[in-house]
Amino acid sequence: MSQMKVGLIFGGKSGEHDVSILSASSVLRAIDKSRYLPVPIGIKKDGSLASFSDNQSMLAKDLSHLVDKDFPYNDFSLGLSNNTKLLDVIFPVLHGPNGEDGTIQGCLELMDIPFVGSGVLGSSTGMDKDIMKRVFESHGLPQLPFYSFKSLLWEQDSSKVMDAIESLIPYPHFIKPANMGSSVGVHKAHNRKDLAEGIRDALKYDHKIVVEKGIDVREIEVAILGNEEPKVSVPGEILPSKEFYDYEAKYLSNDSELIIPARLSSSEEDTIRSYGVQAFLALDCAGLARVDFFIDKADNAIYINEVNTIPGFTQISMYPKLWEASGLPYTELIDQLITLAIDRHKRKVQTIV
Repeated sequence: MSQMKVGLIFGGKSGEHDVSILSASSVLRAIDKSRYLPVPIGIKKDGSLASFSDNQSMLAKDLSHLVDKDFPYNDFSLGLSNNTKLLDVIFPVLHGPNGEDGTIQGCLELMDIPFVGSGVLGSSTGMDKDIMKRVFESHGLPQLPFYSFKSLLWEQDSSKVMDAIESLIPYPHFIKPANMGSSVGVHKAHNRKDLAEGIRDALKYDHKIVVEKGIDVREIEVAILGNEEPKVSVPGEILPSKEFYDYEAKYLSNDSELIIPARLSSSEEDTIRSYGVQAFLALDCAGLARVDFFIDKADNAIYINEVNTIPGFTQISMYPKLWEASGLPYTELIDQLITLAIDRHKRKVQTIV
């Protein structure tokens, strides 16, 4: 059986560029090379396509020999527009804007090539925390109070914005760029000064901001795998090494503790797993997603936080760890994701355009 050629798109023009490289390196190490021929397609921080030598320097050094020996490039100045026809499927591990928000998915849809993960709608709604929360609200999924606004409103009258937030949401607040992931630009505010500083920094990453009520919580996550009939992993719990599970704790430090499976009652586990599937289907996700929850330590109330449609694939990432604990090893997980991508594409091409 000939190897299936898998284009692995990574890097990207976003604040999560470095995280994406870590994820791509992990996938390259783990993918079954007896079945698949991975073709790394790096995108540099300026948005341009990486050359052969760029890809080698972007990826982990211990993967350079693998690229040299096995990957079919010429000079690797190959562009997506005329070379992906040589690929059987695309595996995007582009986190954040221009990768997780539906933009690259729209490009791949136009090119009529199978790709891992959600399509344009699922990706865009999953990326925009404001729109995501409004969809959750319409489906009756419980969530903490939030307030969203755009940069123009802040520029016109920042005091009015903070007054509105303080009137609706008691401190502490969590401030988040609406269209970023991996906790980039996220801040916790205990007072008005913190709120102003956090908003100013968050606006560096997006023109729309979401402010949420902060409570003392347990952080629970589940991994979703599938298309129309998704499966749910065992839940896991994060014990952050810092005040909250920020970028450093997720990707750069091993100090945070991951408890898998999470210590939950059967009722709590059933509720979280059910909400996870509901959220996945409500946003029109496909392939994979990680769904994050809060459990209020005061009264054990369960709240959905967000859905991540391209969760991290690094060695310390929760998504693959949850599936491993559920009986699905990393290499087999990659295989199932590729199969789901091809199945979804086959169903789509059967429809009348």
